[in-house]
Amino acid sequence: MPVLELNNTIDTLFHQLEQCREKYVFSFLPREIGSVISVSAGVVRVSGLPGTGFEELLKFPGDLSGIAYNIDENEIGVILLGEDYLLNVGDEVERTGRVMDIPVGKALIGRVINPLGEPMDGKGTINFSQRFPIERSAPAIMDRAQVTVPLQTGLKVIDALIPIGRGQRELILGDRQTGKTAIAIDAILNQRDQDVICIYCAIGQRASSVAKVIANLEEKGAMEYTVVVVTEGNDAPGLKYIAPYSATSIAEYFMEQGKNVLIVYDDLVHHARAYRELSLLLRRPPGREAFPGDIFYIHSRLLERATHLGEKLGGGSLTALPIIETEAQNISAYIPTNLISITDGQIYLSPKLFELGILPAVDVGKSVSRVGGKAQLPAYRSITGNLKLAYSQFEELENYARFGTRMDEHTKNIIEHGKRIRIWLKQQELQPMSVPEQILVLLALTNGLFDNVPIDKMQDGESALLKSISDINDAILKRLFSDDELSDPDREVLLNLASNTLADFQIKPESNKT
Repeated sequence: MPVLELNNTIDTLFHQLEQCREKYVFSFLPREIGSVISVSAGVVRVSGLPGTGFEELLKFPGDLSGIAYNIDENEIGVILLGEDYLLNVGDEVERTGRVMDIPVGKALIGRVINPLGEPMDGKGTINFSQRFPIERSAPAIMDRAQVTVPLQTGLKVIDALIPIGRGQRELILGDRQTGKTAIAIDAILNQRDQDVICIYCAIGQRASSVAKVIANLEEKGAMEYTVVVVTEGNDAPGLKYIAPYSATSIAEYFMEQGKNVLIVYDDLVHHARAYRELSLLLRRPPGREAFPGDIFYIHSRLLERATHLGEKLGGGSLTALPIIETEAQNISAYIPTNLISITDGQIYLSPKLFELGILPAVDVGKSVSRVGGKAQLPAYRSITGNLKLAYSQFEELENYARFGTRMDEHTKNIIEHGKRIRIWLKQQELQPMSVPEQILVLLALTNGLFDNVPIDKMQDGESALLKSISDINDAILKRLFSDDELSDPDREVLLNLASNTLADFQIKPESNKT
């Protein structure tokens, strides 16, 4: 029997055994029933349950549930997974003998659910055959494989300069309203026909924002391979706290089936604030910025579950794109520095670039990918070369040129080329670009074919290049995805096509004389 089938069989047997234990064994044990002694905003204190274990699920009246989090000698601090106004002091509370879990399976694809697995899209009940605990151990080091396959986001600036590999954890951070969610949604849209399952986890977001995201996913046909896990801003802090763990368990189900999965956490600052609120109500000691001391641990144990499994375990992957919001461009604050140290790189969005209309507003100088370069398609590596360095030199020279200093011809050429790189970085939202489209435009840029194109005509020139993709031989298009660098004959064919296409947009010599 193959290893993957054996693992699935073992998981099924364990699930059936757990069901039998809950149905028969636990029912024969003496029932432990306690009572509520205090109710706070999202936190309940109960007594009379001496056998309760850490993170055990407790049942309250009215189908409410909670997670036992503080196990003290005389009382238990419980994180309530629902509205606290439904409870009163003196209400009964009962042990369940199990930890918090969530339904998993293919039936969740295309659905919008809450962290408890309950549907929120009005499409009826969800049929599932399995439940996974929301807290699961991360795969062992020996069970992991190298990150070698790129996860194409469809965004030129990311795929060319800050590449992401399948199984990587890449942080997206920036101030409010700088386009963080837009980058993640574009990445999800680009996974169409790529055999990648996507999970979008909205943590404490406005209902209108989540509705807009879901509408965009449905309009572009992305809900066919996407699961949306939602908690709104007015939901209980307990639901916000468990949301990313529930979403990750759903993602792990598909990963263990040998699938490639992309998960977006939007955003983990709201998650950290929800945990801070719960911890302070549970009277845990505060630390820096009033966050509890284990805030680093709750995020690290979450993101460590993102990985690329070895072939013996099916070869599936889980790529994580956590999003966090910074305040006044302060990336050295507590939560941003924690997550920067946990993840494998970061994509920083600059409000200054956003104000200038350079969208996506990715700051190339502050963004880095510590893994994806090894997973990047060789065709990119053979073209990008010193593109990042050239753009950095341009930014420095541009600041220097503002003082009105006389510059030689070489410096002027660097600045003019840099301006065109900046225009190249722009891309329309919800319009991801394929690999051949990106490589053709990138090849024209790095070989200076855009240098004689007026800046106001660059967008038109790029659009013409994208339309000319149909003229490229299928064999060349296929080789762009291979493990070989771009060959000289293929490069020459692409450059000739780009040169002929851009000829109508370039400044003619007669124009220079006049």
